[in-house]
Amino acid sequence: MAGGVRAVVADDSHFMRSVISDILAEGGIDVVAQARNGREAVEAVVQHEPDAVTMDVEMPEMNGIEATERIMAERPTPVLMLSAHTDENADVTFEALDKGAVDFFTKPGGEVSMEMSRLKDQLVDIVSSVAEVDVGGSGQSATTTARQRDRSRPESASYTANPTLVVGSSTGGPKMVEQVLSALPLSADLRVLVVQHMPEGFTGRFAERIDARSDYDVTEATDGARIGGGEALVAAGDRHMEIKNYRNGRLRVKLTQEDPVNSVRPAVDVTMATAADVIDDPLVGVILTGMGEDGADGIRRIKAAGGRTIAQDEATSAVYGMPKRAVETGCVDDVLPIDDIANGILDTITTEVTS
Repeated sequence: MAGGVRAVVADDSHFMRSVISDILAEGGIDVVAQARNGREAVEAVVQHEPDAVTMDVEMPEMNGIEATERIMAERPTPVLMLSAHTDENADVTFEALDKGAVDFFTKPGGEVSMEMSRLKDQLVDIVSSVAEVDVGGSGQSATTTARQRDRSRPESASYTANPTLVVGSSTGGPKMVEQVLSALPLSADLRVLVVQHMPEGFTGRFAERIDARSDYDVTEATDGARIGGGEALVAAGDRHMEIKNYRNGRLRVKLTQEDPVNSVRPAVDVTMATAADVIDDPLVGVILTGMGEDGADGIRRIKAAGGRTIAQDEATSAVYGMPKRAVETGCVDDVLPIDDIANGILDTITTEVTS
């Protein structure tokens, strides 16, 4: 998988540069240069033209955000942010995603070398996946454009009562999730559950970002949380989100630390499967960009329960792993580009449109 991938490693810590470079090299990735700060990272990208960059967030002379912005302007290259588990770093990491970074990977705490060794397969996999992402397009105005277009739907559209939407995503997903939810009108009265593969400490900030960009009331899930129409929950990092019960258009979730499913927690499959088991009103499952196969079984379960299913297409997916596995089940109703997914969701719950 990693064969032929060339990477630049940027970190102000000599120790971390060495650890990350060694892990990538052992995984078959060719580390063509190391950089001590953002300025050196930009220079290395221009000189070596790598397939991917691992970018520390906080660095002297030029931080990871500015370096990412410069790289996207001078020689667009997939960037993977490496971020520590702090609130400040969560804010900065999302800012880097806004500037064009594809995804982020959290630096371990405690015994760094032991932790990095434990996470090495994940790091190699995600760098390999990020390296395949096409970052040449503009993409920055996609959310605004989609929001304007989807909100041009007739106000007179009538929707089925009490619909629930479950969205699953991973690598490259945060911006895609924001785009889809920002384009959903409150009049659709959806109950929305979002499962984005994201570590603890970041999902709260992620929920706040979607809340600011969407008409829906979006919060990070807590154990026992209840939502009704016009509300959304983002699965908390390191917790599976199960639908515990559903009555009179309101659903309640339960958070667990059961074993990872598909090597991840939260897992899309867990939320989708419990939704299929518990919810008897209209149910829509959507799989967006991401590596791995999480969500494929959930899509099967939703389809078997009579729900509707949508997957993002390959052309607009940062990583066509999860959507591809979902499509391969034969249980996906529609495969759509990211700009059309919000309308695709609304089409599944629209009863009539009057002029």
